[in-house]
Amino acid sequence: MTDYEILTEGVKALDSKKAFDIKVLKVRDLTILSNYFVIAGASSTTQAKALADEVEFKLGEKGVNPRHYEGRQSANWIVLDYVDVIFHIFHSESREFYDLERLWQDGEEIDVEELLK
Repeated sequence: MTDYEILTEGVKALDSKKAFDIKVLKVRDLTILSNYFVIAGASSTTQAKALADEVEFKLGEKGVNPRHYEGRQSANWIVLDYVDVIFHIFHSESREFYDLERLWQDGEEIDVEELLK
């Protein structure tokens, strides 16, 4: 799968489990870490785990598995690293505290609605 296909499938998975305020930042020109960061909110740690599980399940069905993941224990900030796409799933308070959108504000914001079509 291409990075854009991974991005699209992952965002659809997050949306299907009611993630809130999904943001996609194209950071390809800003860092060697990844091409895209996906930032999504969860209202509880239980929902954060469910969101991460759904992304992993849907992409796993397509034969794509994360290279690495972090944060499942506390579920305040779960990171799923698919190399070219990194998913950040935050409990609402953690998202506000770390404010990745501000840290990566130079990234190009991608229209999530276009990905969900």
